[in-house]
Amino acid sequence: MPTYREKDTIAAMIDRILSANPAVDILVVDDSSPDGTGEIVDAIALTEPRVHILHRTEKNGLGTAYVAGFGWALEQGYDYIIEMDADGSHQPEELPRLLKLLDNGANLGIGARWIPGGKTENWPWYRKLISRSGTTYARIMLSSKLHDITSGYRGFTADTLRSLDLSRLDSAGYCFQIELAWLVERSGGVVREFPITFVERLEGQSKMTSGIVVEALAKVTSWGVASRLGRIPKSQALAAPRDSTR
Repeated sequence: MPTYREKDTIAAMIDRILSANPAVDILVVDDSSPDGTGEIVDAIALTEPRVHILHRTEKNGLGTAYVAGFGWALEQGYDYIIEMDADGSHQPEELPRLLKLLDNGANLGIGARWIPGGKTENWPWYRKLISRSGTTYARIMLSSKLHDITSGYRGFTADTLRSLDLSRLDSAGYCFQIELAWLVERSGGVVREFPITFVERLEGQSKMTSGIVVEALAKVTSWGVASRLGRIPKSQALAAPRDSTR
């Protein structure tokens, strides 16, 4: 879980995740939160061996936080690596269903809001419009079959992440989610979606800004045009992930 200013939600999220599955460990990647988020996790980790924290010295973007977390998890030898927001939007109680997708052979499992059974709660209409419009645009431009390519509730097999050169990813913000899912999809990996309930945060502030939306639109457009012209950026030209049946 990447964090920045999440002191009001992080302890409860950690408790819910630990309760959701006894085999799951937690890594918090904190970008030097000035509100003490990192210190809260430090205190929890002192008495809970399943909780770990990676302190970064500055706020460098969501994508780089995930890459740092992936690298740590791969070094530690975990089989599955899960992404989840720290603000309570993603429900830890749905974690077993995500793990089951990976157990059944998916290289990437994605919690989707925009498929039958998926839904959002307490989201204003304009956030729904932005999310659904962005997903539809990305599907068209990237010729993707995914219904929620922007979702940040997802899990990878370790072999899948090892097959991708994460250092060459082209995006740092929320469009990192689009880029990484598209890489796995177009390289032949098995990607499966399952319905989730996305709940708008009750505490803290959203990190979504107009700049993030503009970056995502620009990146998706450039990738889509390059793909149609047969000029896939080097960051997109990656080997197919090895299938995992664990």
